[in-house]
Amino acid sequence: MKIGVLALQGAFSEHIHMLGLLGVDTAEVRLPEDLADLDGLIIPGGESTTIGKLAVMYQMLDPLRQFAVDRAVWGTCAGMILMAKAIGVDQPLLGIMDIVVERNAFGRQIDSFKEDLYVNILKNGDAVPFPGIFIRSPKLVQTKGRAVTIARLADGTPVAAIEDRLLATAFHPELTNDTRFHQYFLSLIRPSPS
Repeated sequence: MKIGVLALQGAFSEHIHMLGLLGVDTAEVRLPEDLADLDGLIIPGGESTTIGKLAVMYQMLDPLRQFAVDRAVWGTCAGMILMAKAIGVDQPLLGIMDIVVERNAFGRQIDSFKEDLYVNILKNGDAVPFPGIFIRSPKLVQTKGRAVTIARLADGTPVAAIEDRLLATAFHPELTNDTRFHQYFLSLIRPSPS
């Protein structure tokens, strides 16, 4: 198994570190040809407008959309924004996941917070909380079609969703010492088409 991490901007090295802890072969993805032998892809947190503009510049949008047709993709924070079909503002999006997202919904950097999340799809997720780290995070406003919410804040605000092999989290699992979300993403991966 080989997992790519989109390395145009943002927290890509942290995801590579987490996957390394799990013994997974990884690759930094910057150009369309970097997607060729991957089984899955993570789109990291960072600045969604910048990542989107760079994806346009490097002609990555269509190759990323094509990749997502039959392979697993996970977007964290800015990655969740890029995966959404609607965000309420005009910027380059992949539009691959049937979710509506609001950018910077929890406030500025100074408003960053950590909250324990009980996520029953994770190993022991209903008993052992996952440390959700929220930094200028988007809000998952709505799931549609086959997309379903899989994690919520204590006040009920949705913060993660899944749609088939597509995973989106408003928070940053790569900034924790807990590998369960990365393990869950790996469980979504099916053998590459030949």
